[in-house]
Amino acid sequence: MRLGMIFSAGEGAGVELAVLVVGALPVPAPLVAAGAVPPAEALAAARALRPQVVLVDADAGPAALHAVETLAAELPELPVVGAGAGPEPVLDVVRAGATGYVLRDDPALAEVLRAAACGGPAFGEGLAERALDAAAGVDTETPRLTERESEVLRLVVEGLTARQIATRLVLSPRTVENHIQRTLRKFDVPGRAALVRYAIEHGLA
Repeated sequence: MRLGMIFSAGEGAGVELAVLVVGALPVPAPLVAAGAVPPAEALAAARALRPQVVLVDADAGPAALHAVETLAAELPELPVVGAGAGPEPVLDVVRAGATGYVLRDDPALAEVLRAAACGGPAFGEGLAERALDAAAGVDTETPRLTERESEVLRLVVEGLTARQIATRLVLSPRTVENHIQRTLRKFDVPGRAALVRYAIEHGLA
């Protein structure tokens, strides 16, 4: 299963999605480009066009990161996904407030955007782990997790559902959901996408 995916291979394949593109990136069919703007116009365009997800060209440099930060601060309910030629910007993009990150030529780009639009973490294959590895060792004060909470958190970061985690750890789905909810409260984050972003930013899981 690809990291952050909440769709199976064929699920939602024909569903159109309104995507605001920030920078120069293609939008894979059958998704629909609601518009394409430079980073400086991202917030105004998002407010005017009301897309379901924003795709930001991470290779556009500091302007792209600033656009992600602005969107995350002003429109926190709007998912933002970074995309670039390589994996290097993933941690910076997530720390700026993005829901996820994907390589621009990843054939699963449409799936990643759909996952983000549905409120889930959205990463191309291997990119969540890369961000966690890059953030490891950062000296930050964070609430302590139990060993089981840490196990569950890592599987959430990998994109597994509560039911899949329950099967993996031989627990009931209710128990897994209780662990997730306690972790959300400990870190004071509103949902799973924010939880994944927090875990990556702080080198957890």
